[in-house]
Amino acid sequence: MGDFFQNIDASLFYFINKTCANPLTDKVMPFITESNHWMLVYIILLGWLVIKGGAKGRVAVVMALLLVVVTDQVNSFYIKDLFHRIRPCNALQGVHLLVNCTDSFSFTSSHAINNFGAATIFSYFYKNVRYVLFTAASLVALSRVFVGVHYPFDIIGGALLGIFAAWIFIYIWKFISKSFKLRF
Repeated sequence: MGDFFQNIDASLFYFINKTCANPLTDKVMPFITESNHWMLVYIILLGWLVIKGGAKGRVAVVMALLLVVVTDQVNSFYIKDLFHRIRPCNALQGVHLLVNCTDSFSFTSSHAINNFGAATIFSYFYKNVRYVLFTAASLVALSRVFVGVHYPFDIIGGALLGIFAAWIFIYIWKFISKSFKLRF
């Protein structure tokens, strides 16, 4: 059964990575996939929420930052080591590689876990921007396949784990805020 899913994943990978490749995606996707390109935007948005967002903004920022730290570490040091899935850029022939390929394991995508987790946290507090947040998270996650470093199931697994982890954080927040009668 594992080979069946691996074959589907490899076929989907080649479709996205090679068949959908074009000069536009070859320029845009490496930019989207690089976290450092977004750092200034993240700092400005998080700073704005801390300063102008009141208690709700500060809680959302703290929760999202804690979530990203926890999920990133758990994924990098436990989940990836548990599955030992080799990245497509190291395992497959003819990958259209647009960024450096590392030797770290592939399943699940930390980019997907972190972005979908943060999108879930911020969507909980700011429902009016949820479509923008999940569109951005989807673009970042999909960019990992376009650039050749993740399989589609890596990003799907990362997205699901990120959303699940975020809801755990949200339920903890609900319990704490209810226990201490916190309102904003």
